[in-house]
Amino acid sequence: MSGHSKWSTIKRKKGKTDAERAKIFTKVGREIAVAVREGGNDPSSNGKLRDLIAKAKSLNVPNENIDRAIKKAGTDKADYEAIIYEGYGPSGVAVMVSCLTDNRNRTAGDLRHFFDKCGGNLGQSGSVGYLFTQRGVIVLEDEGHNEDALMELCLEAGAEDFSPEDDVVELYTAPAELSAAREKLDGMKKAIVSAEVSYIPSTWVKLDEDNRLKMERLLEMLEDNDDVQDVYHNWEE
Repeated sequence: MSGHSKWSTIKRKKGKTDAERAKIFTKVGREIAVAVREGGNDPSSNGKLRDLIAKAKSLNVPNENIDRAIKKAGTDKADYEAIIYEGYGPSGVAVMVSCLTDNRNRTAGDLRHFFDKCGGNLGQSGSVGYLFTQRGVIVLEDEGHNEDALMELCLEAGAEDFSPEDDVVELYTAPAELSAAREKLDGMKKAIVSAEVSYIPSTWVKLDEDNRLKMERLLEMLEDNDDVQDVYHNWEE
């Protein structure tokens, strides 16, 4: 798999300043709060919460922040709605933006402004979604496995495919099988960097220097917005 891997997104998040990382912690806390409301505060019986706790730990969210987010879910009055916005970045890069918002008009207005400012445009639902496939993506530390060993690992974990990415390996699952695969790998004592459902593009777009700078600016603006949880795109970095 070429282009923009999940690992590149994780590295960008891990490389942010303390202030920027605090914003990431807040966003993960919002996801945890929604999961608790939907399925309860016990990770053993709430698979979504269990996955989000693992996600939070992969982003180095302190345990006290995680515990606080779980407890806060019962008192937070905000009614968050999950929405996927779709649009085109500079030079036709397809972009999908996953949001949790308590005011969809505010969020849509903000996103429209970001896209317009960076040479793109916010589209209608379905405008770029057909270019992506939802898959579970598990990022593992590379333990020096050869291709046969990685294939065997996929079979044992219930994954469908794998891709070496720099110093990690990405395993791909059906979205519904992500939790089970992550838990199997955890039981095998594999070093899991990240495990979450992602949108994988079927085609990639290369950018010249001017449009690359515009795309980087768009990603910065989107990721800095409180309502934006994740951004997926088909820019071949």
